[in-house]
Amino acid sequence: MAAKTITVALPWHSLGHGNLGVDALTRSNIAIIRAAAARIGREARFITLCSTGNVAPDDIPVGVEIGPMPRIKPLLLGRSDYLAALRRCDLVVDIGEGDSWADIYGRERLAFHAGTKMAALALGKPLVLAPQTIGPFNHPFARWLSDRIMARARAVFTRDDLSSAYFASRGLKTPTDEFIDVAFRLPFERQARVPGVVRAGVNVSGLLYRGGYTGRNELGLTIDYVDYTRRLIAALFERGAEVHLVPHVYASSGNDDDLSVVPDLIRRFPMLRVPDRFASASAAKGFMSGLDFVVGGRMHACIGAFSAGTPVVPLAYSRKFNGLFGTLGYPHYVDGKAVDTDTALVQTMAGFDNRGRLTLDIEAGLAIAADRLDRYEAALADIMGAI
Repeated sequence: MAAKTITVALPWHSLGHGNLGVDALTRSNIAIIRAAAARIGREARFITLCSTGNVAPDDIPVGVEIGPMPRIKPLLLGRSDYLAALRRCDLVVDIGEGDSWADIYGRERLAFHAGTKMAALALGKPLVLAPQTIGPFNHPFARWLSDRIMARARAVFTRDDLSSAYFASRGLKTPTDEFIDVAFRLPFERQARVPGVVRAGVNVSGLLYRGGYTGRNELGLTIDYVDYTRRLIAALFERGAEVHLVPHVYASSGNDDDLSVVPDLIRRFPMLRVPDRFASASAAKGFMSGLDFVVGGRMHACIGAFSAGTPVVPLAYSRKFNGLFGTLGYPHYVDGKAVDTDTALVQTMAGFDNRGRLTLDIEAGLAIAADRLDRYEAALADIMGAI
């Protein structure tokens, strides 16, 4: 290894992931870590681990290798290709797919995320938890296990105040700081807006449209999301907008697929436009940069629009929306767990009608995000400088 090169393992990062939010986190964190290394005169190379995406070679950034997905039995026996990849690395930066360092997704998922972190620690590799949601950990054993892992990490970084408060409540001595979602740094190619035409994008969440993972509204929405979506599209057409659907999650099965709702909406609204499938989160962000307004049911679709400077109204279905946009001083979101459908539609169309106000608030919010990510970059540079 060249003297100035540092090899960084990236567990739970995935290029080409069906959920473009994970792809956005991966591409953004690579860009930030690369910039941090450059601050100290070093070049960063990367191995993504726990990757489940299918990415074309042309869409893989320079200096990035796609590593293996861990398998539990070989991992426990110490003979896995995952461990071999970790041994080649100088630093491990784990992003937990953004919000998976928790026990709310079940024991198996927690075991995978804990096991990959423990493997890095067992090999003596410095482990950094990149800005992400920490918790909740509702089971006592999950709290104990996560505490043991985070206590041995080089640093634990959060992206919201609720995660910061949880970490503080554990009384751990690990260095920590609160930054923001790294996807605000997602590279993209800006597209020109079309003069004389108001182009609106609607990111319809298949998960919300299908009633959650079970179809029984376990996410606790107080709005009828299907009715809201149909009435929203009709209202945008009535305002004279050109309406585009903007899928952001492509799932092979289950309810978590944005493309699955497109046929129903096209039947009802034949004038709807649907772009070709996005090859990456950067491509989706580039597309939204050319729109005049976006409504989003996926948080990273909303971040993509926001960070491209496009007026956006997020439809919040969890605290991660409220905390993020509240931190940015951006009140123009609809709380789908607090208002009824009529109110949600009125609030959304108020955002459409006041796009100039939204644009000004986005500019102020982006300054906050830039400052926080600059501090994250500096913190990484300090960590890498000590290796």
